[in-house]
Amino acid sequence: MIPRQIRSAISAFACCVAGCSGGDPSDPDRRPVPEDVPGVLDFGTIAFDFRTHQRLAEGSDNWPLTWADDDHQYTSWGDGGGFGSERASLGVARIEGGPDAVRGVNVWTGAEHPGVLRGKSYGIVSVDGVLWMWVSPRSGAFNWDEARLYRSADHGATWTDTGVAFDGARDRVAIPSFLQFGRDYAGARDGFVYVYATNFHLRDWVVQRPGEIVLLRVPRGSLADRGSWEFFAGLDAEGRPRWTADVAGREPVLRDPNGVMHTSAIHNPGLARYLLVTSHSQASAGNIAIRAAPEPWGPWTTVLYESSWGVPHVPANTFYWNFSPKWLSADGRSFVMVFTGTDENDSWNLVRGTLRLDQAPAP
Repeated sequence: MIPRQIRSAISAFACCVAGCSGGDPSDPDRRPVPEDVPGVLDFGTIAFDFRTHQRLAEGSDNWPLTWADDDHQYTSWGDGGGFGSERASLGVARIEGGPDAVRGVNVWTGAEHPGVLRGKSYGIVSVDGVLWMWVSPRSGAFNWDEARLYRSADHGATWTDTGVAFDGARDRVAIPSFLQFGRDYAGARDGFVYVYATNFHLRDWVVQRPGEIVLLRVPRGSLADRGSWEFFAGLDAEGRPRWTADVAGREPVLRDPNGVMHTSAIHNPGLARYLLVTSHSQASAGNIAIRAAPEPWGPWTTVLYESSWGVPHVPANTFYWNFSPKWLSADGRSFVMVFTGTDENDSWNLVRGTLRLDQAPAP
């Protein structure tokens, strides 16, 4: 275990290189890197080039991303007009072009289809030409009430309820997000689709303490079958993952004593790592954590653990970040981060960045 003082020094150096501007690590208001994280900055440094920052679709937030079979990315937004003018509780958009010439096109909104589907989403994925989206019923603390899965076979133009759902009060599984595996899930490690979710403890719309992330999986041909879903249940004596259909038997794949809230995740094939992004400590305050692991269940190494992320380039009110699965370089070292927040950052935001390896990742 790396001593806290050494970890703080490493983090301070990394932020100087990256321009993170997260504040003085000695500041008592700055949250420490959790003690149970085995190591820091496995990749060397992560840097964001805020000269590339773009802000679009102002007044709409969330923006999870997936890369579909038609070579476009698809995303969802909440409480706004998306890339149009018709305000909706929930909408779906197609992202065309590259990061320097983004064209967003609304393909579905709750305003156009009232009563069909309302709520918020932080999880969308394309698998074998079909879009799947997790939806919680409303804003704020109502996000904890339920996570329900919908599908679209026409690239988001229409949606149907699969009947797969997790009840917040009973199952304590909330705001799920899909692990992204390249274009139309073509880079999948096996025959399963993987999902991360927050263990729900507190009814208020706050970071959940204790902070626990759980992992689910389902055969890629059975997403609409609730009985096919399994939960990570820890490792066996040989270090292999155990799985259970019993939600009560789940074990977290990540714990953060400072709390967690939203998640996003992507496989980075160039670096042979899974990248998990979470918020921590306080909602809508730019508190970001990025962790990497050789397997979807860990063990996790901290790449970045930051408060007031982006300051002074963007206000410290961001709350959700995800790596674009399409705009990731072949070697995995250049990326585009899409993020959202409140006030000015209540919008589609993107920024380019780099991950620098000090040495090649272990196999």
